[in-house]
Amino acid sequence: MPELPEVETTIRGLAPFLQHATIKEVILKRKNLRFDFEKNFAKKLEGQEIINISRRAKYLLFSLSNNDTLISHLGMSGSFKIIKDFANHQAKKHEHVIFSLHHQEYKNLTLIYTDPRRFGFMDISSDISNNRFLAKLGVEPLSNHFNTAYLVEQFKGRNLPIKTALLDQTIIAGLGNIYVCEALWQARIHPKTPIKSLIDKNNKPDERLEILVPAIISILNQAIKAGGSSLKDFTNANGEQGYFQHSFDVYGRTNQPCNKENCSGIIKKITQSGRSSFYCDKCQNKPVDLEL
Repeated sequence: MPELPEVETTIRGLAPFLQHATIKEVILKRKNLRFDFEKNFAKKLEGQEIINISRRAKYLLFSLSNNDTLISHLGMSGSFKIIKDFANHQAKKHEHVIFSLHHQEYKNLTLIYTDPRRFGFMDISSDISNNRFLAKLGVEPLSNHFNTAYLVEQFKGRNLPIKTALLDQTIIAGLGNIYVCEALWQARIHPKTPIKSLIDKNNKPDERLEILVPAIISILNQAIKAGGSSLKDFTNANGEQGYFQHSFDVYGRTNQPCNKENCSGIIKKITQSGRSSFYCDKCQNKPVDLEL
């Protein structure tokens, strides 16, 4: 599934072409993606100028001239691609939504949404602060609001495993499985560690929790710089793959040696809440009395 870096990469690739472009026509090749398109979906968008394109968590937000916002989630396999010469475009399977655009500089452009698995979706909102998908999201991990003090406040007294807590979108918006595994490895925290054990009785954070915050920020920024990670389906607005997957230290490296200096550990894989967790069996110590 595209995570925060992949969505941010998509935003940055689309922005030069979409900002101040006018939506001339919207063609829906099917009635639904994950959910049905709302009634008059195409008509609500046609004639609107795209004022800005931004990101909230894993959602793409297209701000329109009528003050509505087109919200899009890429799901497991969704992607947007800009086509400059649609007349010569060879249609491909799973191209579900086609936006015909006019841009003052680039003239006629086409934006195509492709989604083989159809877990993505689109929604039009007149009030994003109360939108059902956005209203309960937590802080952005690349914002100034994300820090160790925030995690202490969110974690104290709770017995959730750290991996589960970091993937909770109401706590931190946008983190996904890949980058959480990588950050926990950097901070030497086992993915099943109870979050309350990372805070002492005086609400002071464990040293590992202090390391975790900059580790998350650093990994996300590195991944964005690398264009995200392409494991199966992800491509950017130019149809190109990201390459951060070549920098993984734990994700997908089961039974390979740990990359930490002087560590003799081996990367192991367990399942948590239906997701794979990867960790080093030496430097990410298992919490006391915890069954794997």
